[in-house]
Amino acid sequence: QVQLVESGGGLVQAGGSLRLSCAASGRTSSSYSMGWFRQAPGKEREFVGAISWNSGTTYYTDSVKGRFTISRDNAKNMVYLQMNSLRPEDTAVYYCAADRWRGTFPKIADEYDYWGQGTQVTVSS
Repeated sequence: QVQLVESGGGLVQAGGSLRLSCAASGRTSSSYSMGWFRQAPGKEREFVGAISWNSGTTYYTDSVKGRFTISRDNAKNMVYLQMNSLRPEDTAVYYCAADRWRGTFPKIADEYDYWGQGTQVTVSS
């Protein structure tokens, strides 16, 4: 199995930046899709973006394009979500997830097999 632990959340003012980290341990491989999701109270879990572990190719939902960047460090088994120009509507618990790479980016939460516990991001206005 794969264990994922997110960190880096906190309180930030609108327009500010945060970098979230996801540490992977256990049985990991370079053939995973690593996704980021977020969930606000009363709302369904929303796809933010994903990265192919081996190629580094990324995909983002329209609402974060140009503001968020996903990267990874293969040697450290780390995935990052750099968030810039944060808005109050970005407030949510952010989750890291993993799934075997299948040639496309999964965008539905149910498609991912492994999840972290989440880290809270709060953007004030």
